[in-house]
Amino acid sequence: MDPKNPERRTVVGGLATGLAAAVGGSAAAQQGTVMKAKPLTDPASAYPKPPFPPQQQPWPGLASKMTPRPDHGEESYKGSGRLLGRKALLTGGDSGMGRAAAIAFAREGADVAINYLPAEESDAKEVVELIQKAGRKAVALPGDIRDEAFCRKLVDDAVRGLGGLDILVNNAARQKPHKIITDISNEDLDWTFKTNLYAMFWITKAAVPHMKPGSTIINTTSVNAYDPVEELLDYAVTKGGIMIFTKGLAKQLAEKGIRVNGVAPGPVWTPLQPSGGQFPDKLPEFGSDTPMKRPGQPAELASIYVLLASDEASYSTGQIYGAVGGKGGP
Repeated sequence: MDPKNPERRTVVGGLATGLAAAVGGSAAAQQGTVMKAKPLTDPASAYPKPPFPPQQQPWPGLASKMTPRPDHGEESYKGSGRLLGRKALLTGGDSGMGRAAAIAFAREGADVAINYLPAEESDAKEVVELIQKAGRKAVALPGDIRDEAFCRKLVDDAVRGLGGLDILVNNAARQKPHKIITDISNEDLDWTFKTNLYAMFWITKAAVPHMKPGSTIINTTSVNAYDPVEELLDYAVTKGGIMIFTKGLAKQLAEKGIRVNGVAPGPVWTPLQPSGGQFPDKLPEFGSDTPMKRPGQPAELASIYVLLASDEASYSTGQIYGAVGGKGGP
């Protein structure tokens, strides 16, 4: 090999790698371990469609009590080491997109800390067990993120429990519909803004000093940031704010080597919906107004969070990735 010709070394190295892969593939074929092609699946019929049974739960709701039960990838998500050795903190990690991301992160090789409300303990225990079953460290951190002091403690406890922090997912949210602005009380407004906006700001502010170049922040925004439902006015304002926060923070942190992106789901089947997030009479038809005629499942968004957390998205920052079933969104 010519040490003065790096291009030649690259080519030869690439050929060697390709040859090794070919030999490995041939050996695998001889041993009968060749992967079989997965049949195509119609996404519109891949998961349950409305109408759903009428159902209501006390806030904040549990995935284990929903009918049908949401799919977070418990049985389907297969990892491939894309986040090996990473350390992630997720809010709202007991159910919904947070749970799906936590499971996927662990199966991709990350140690995971999840935040949730004490009332969600039974769902959170399931997530902890799934993380541990994947062979990764699980750190359970219950508490209410509407409290600034708790948000700082949450980050400190996550860093201590994980031995560092390089992935932050701000996912927890509060949603409550109102027919008209005059129905929104100051208490409701404060609750929604503190959960969705203030907590994200406080947690991110506390987390950034611990994050090294190559770290990532992922914020869960919503289709409502782009196409607001008239009955979710205060919620939509917060989700629009999260979208702008993501884009602005990405510019601030680029020089530190920290990427910041967002995920904008459409209607997704989570406990947020039957625990006060939708008017009860609308829940049976939830998601039916999308082109796919159904809501999304949390499992369908897991791979987006994994992509944004991994080095594969190294040139993506300040971006919002939509998963809306064909209606609205970025």
